[in-house]
Amino acid sequence: MSSLSNPPAGRRLFGGRPVLGFRHESSRRNFIRGAALVGVGASLVAWTSTDATAFAQDSASDLDILNYALTLEYLEAEFYTQGIAGDLLADRELELVTPIRDHEQAHVTALTETIQALGGTPAEKPTFMFPGETFADRDGFLTAASMFEELGVMAYHGQVPLIRSGEILGAAAAIAGVESRHAAVVADLLGTDPFPAAFETTRSMDEVLAAAGQFIQS
Repeated sequence: MSSLSNPPAGRRLFGGRPVLGFRHESSRRNFIRGAALVGVGASLVAWTSTDATAFAQDSASDLDILNYALTLEYLEAEFYTQGIAGDLLADRELELVTPIRDHEQAHVTALTETIQALGGTPAEKPTFMFPGETFADRDGFLTAASMFEELGVMAYHGQVPLIRSGEILGAAAAIAGVESRHAAVVADLLGTDPFPAAFETTRSMDEVLAAAGQFIQS
């Protein structure tokens, strides 16, 4: 089972608080739409029951999926950038986690260039509102990183069945593989199981709504 659905010691990613802020309502709604379609990530931003109802039966284009992935990559890149800058890690741990930050930054660049090549407009980079305890110590940072990487893996595996272009499908699968490696590295640093299951999992829409219930405002 994913550490997102069964977090250690009852912990939830970023304390169960939204961490993304968008300058434009259209950007916020586009991200939530992607979360509803793909099956993960809705709890990273405040959303409403109206959003869920509107998007649950929608369909996504490849550009929609790429922009949803780009927003998650923005978030991952910023998370690792801030964590490394906070001097929370040293020696071998720093040697292992620094490339993860570099990978996430490379994913941002690759997705941006792909969207532009397809004639689309890349999603805007949101603002980030990480809770203060996120970067307070090594254990908290790595625990959040582990849960975060599980989210990334599920996000990409949730997208794969929806992608129409074979070329884009191959690129998404390549990134998903790297995200899985990241999850394994961080889990090992925490002393937990780096490969807990024979198959990766995704989340259904019902599971997303249940997990994000605290963020749904009636």
